[in-house]
Amino acid sequence: MTQSERNDRQRLRPAPLLFEPSEAVADPEHFFDLESMDDPRELLARATELTQAFRAATDRSVEFQAMAAAHLADPRRFDRLTAADVAERAEWTEDYAKKMIEFGRSLLDASSTA
Repeated sequence: MTQSERNDRQRLRPAPLLFEPSEAVADPEHFFDLESMDDPRELLARATELTQAFRAATDRSVEFQAMAAAHLADPRRFDRLTAADVAERAEWTEDYAKKMIEFGRSLLDASSTA
């Protein structure tokens, strides 16, 4: 994903993800109050907002994972981790950890030049 695409995605502000009250989370049928909506137009609109918000949250979380992996594997750190160590901590394969470390480095490099 290019910096321009990230900027465009950040400008699109999806519905905020709010944590549900613990009583609602305890009910397996409850999901952001969608089950109580009777109007299909309203249901589609809200479900679409949530889908966009979850996608944006996932993308941002992956970027933070990558940056953290890059920091942990930084060869300048005396306590640096190997890609295998990062993979074990994040429950990834070692190949995926290597890719995430590189992705994280590219994000950190981009942010330091911005």
